[in-house]
Amino acid sequence: MTTPHVAHQEIDSHDEPEAAPASREYAKALGARLRAIRAQQHLSLHGVERKSGGRWKAVVVGSYERGDRAVSVQRLAELAGFYGVPVSELLPTERVAPSGAPGPNKIVLNLERLQNVPSEDAGPLVRFAAAIQRERGDYGNRVLSIRNDDLRSLAIMYDTTVEALAQRLVKWQVLAASSLILDGEP
Repeated sequence: MTTPHVAHQEIDSHDEPEAAPASREYAKALGARLRAIRAQQHLSLHGVERKSGGRWKAVVVGSYERGDRAVSVQRLAELAGFYGVPVSELLPTERVAPSGAPGPNKIVLNLERLQNVPSEDAGPLVRFAAAIQRERGDYGNRVLSIRNDDLRSLAIMYDTTVEALAQRLVKWQVLAASSLILDGEP
């Protein structure tokens, strides 16, 4: 006698009642951290699937990054192991503000990677980073944290929004692992 096969189904946040706003914002902040770590490793979502031999499906990792699917502690620990980072690097480190509220943004630039961005794109960012280093007397470091007000000023220089600038920084792969982007989906 054979038993019917019952497929294991992960619970998608769309199947649950509306998540509390704070937990939804936390999921988005966690997703931004996951996306930043993946981008720093120069992996696309399909690259994660290929590198993991299919263990991590692109659609699942993408849904974690968008905050559309809840990730268990066990799966988060496994994903941290796959990326070769401590679990704490995947967790948002700052208070998560509700959408629409001016939440804290912490951007940490990897100054070494900044050199790989084409000069026509990186010019304003390179000059801005150098000015901040001079102002802070912060020379010789490989990373530079950009404060919320500085980030807004930089977005103005690029004639864009903070969210769109964050997307560019992710695309250029210049974010350090300690970056946290709360507003927007890079």
